[in-house]
Amino acid sequence: MHTTNKAKCNNMAQLSDRLQRLAPSATLAMSQKSSEMKAQGIDVINMSVGEPDFNTPDHIKQAAKMAIDENYSRYSPVPGYPDLRQAIARKLERENHLHYQPSEILVSNGAKQSVCNAVMALVNDGEEVIIPTPYWVSYPQMVLLAGGKPVFVEAGFEQNFKMTAAQLEAAITPKTRMIILCSPSNPTGSVYNREELKALADVILKHEDLFVLADEIYEHINYIGKHESIAQFEGMKERSIIVNGVSKAYAMTGWRIGYIAAPEWIVKGCNKLQGQYTSGPCSVSQKAAEFAYTSSQQCVEDMRQAFERRRNLIVKLAKDIPGLEVNVPEGAFYLFPKCSSFYGKKTPDGKVIENSTDLAMYLLEQGHVATVGGDAFGDPQCFRMSYATSDENIVEAMRRIKETLAELR
Repeated sequence: MHTTNKAKCNNMAQLSDRLQRLAPSATLAMSQKSSEMKAQGIDVINMSVGEPDFNTPDHIKQAAKMAIDENYSRYSPVPGYPDLRQAIARKLERENHLHYQPSEILVSNGAKQSVCNAVMALVNDGEEVIIPTPYWVSYPQMVLLAGGKPVFVEAGFEQNFKMTAAQLEAAITPKTRMIILCSPSNPTGSVYNREELKALADVILKHEDLFVLADEIYEHINYIGKHESIAQFEGMKERSIIVNGVSKAYAMTGWRIGYIAAPEWIVKGCNKLQGQYTSGPCSVSQKAAEFAYTSSQQCVEDMRQAFERRRNLIVKLAKDIPGLEVNVPEGAFYLFPKCSSFYGKKTPDGKVIENSTDLAMYLLEQGHVATVGGDAFGDPQCFRMSYATSDENIVEAMRRIKETLAELR
């Protein structure tokens, strides 16, 4: 046994330096542990994963079935089918008042690949990428994969998890290449309004060759009205890489369709990269996505309303838990409460809760609710819960969390 373990350690050491730089996804790790406990017959409520619990709307599934019957079973062009890119361009014009040609759009295997494509295409070794904290777990890992250096700007609970223009200006150096913004935000649900984005844009425009990657995948899950894009301001379209897709708005996570809208030279660079390691995304998924963008959008609004109802429910219940500090998310489907008042307390079996990861593990093992510690998102004061689950699950999960936290001494 000892020899086998030693051999495994030696094999790990032989992995490439770029892989050694990366950390595993904490959200996927918690979801995996939750699944393992469920397989053992334990009733776990999984609030760790960012995935709508709705099924893909029937009319979109029907379009996919038609695509199969029409033999969309061969390789697509690397940047995606022209009809889908045209549908995305019309969506950007209609909903965001942004004019893009299909040649300025690249469709990828999910928005996750779209983000990674843009980072890999623009960031050189040693260049800096500004990432407000809290952040989605994969942003800094993608920067490290590209050989860049993540620069974190702390935007905590007290400022509603949003970076200010002054903070951005202070973080920029001659090595800064990119800023990554996520609005509505994963993990916090915060949404940058027009005035806040304009202030950030004004800073960016003062610095030549500085780009913003605007992750807008939660665009339609918005509880404060119209979505605002940083690309709308004069001079910013040339500096912006918009990332979006069908995963969240249309409950199509498994279909793996995301896209970038960006200056054509950036799209060409990402196309060159994508052509070497995945080629075009799934042909049938593309036809389904095209229909999602060109058919009735009522399903998007129906799901948004359900998420807003759940947001109101989980905020109400979380505010009733002593020791948690709760802000009101303005979009997405996450709650990111401050939980640091529990640090230093002991579990019933005497283990000390040192940080949010310990707290999340305690809630999973004792309360049978899967959450994710804020350490993974760059904010050790908080933890993340996804409320993309039924009202009944939310009520039961919050009951368990309240009772489990009350046992800490």
